[in-house]
Amino acid sequence: MSNTDPIAELLTRIRNAAHARHAELEVAHSKLREAICRVLVAEGFLESAEPTGEGINKKIAIRVRYAPTQQPIMRGIERVSRPSVRRYSGAAEIGRPSRGMGVEIVTTPLGVMTGREARRKKVGGEVLLRVW
Repeated sequence: MSNTDPIAELLTRIRNAAHARHAELEVAHSKLREAICRVLVAEGFLESAEPTGEGINKKIAIRVRYAPTQQPIMRGIERVSRPSVRRYSGAAEIGRPSRGMGVEIVTTPLGVMTGREARRKKVGGEVLLRVW
């Protein structure tokens, strides 16, 4: 199966697992997917994301984080920059999520980070997604 947008597939699988109340899921490994998952874990939206396996069998085992009421911590996740329409922002233009709840994940020359970190380091890049 051809996958033209692996980041969108990652987000969809996480969104579907959270909606179906699954505790964990596995996705194919890539460095960018692993970096995105690391940021989501650091921001508290995922419980954990660990690479497993070796070579072509390498995967990322993701544990979705839930509130005590069994509601997913991640209320929404949205792809901003797509393969057909890339969205780039300078450090000053990186948007703030609505009412301060949530984060934007940006890929910069310094690596994948939140919009808040990119503004602090005064570096722009491609806005990959928003999570709230």
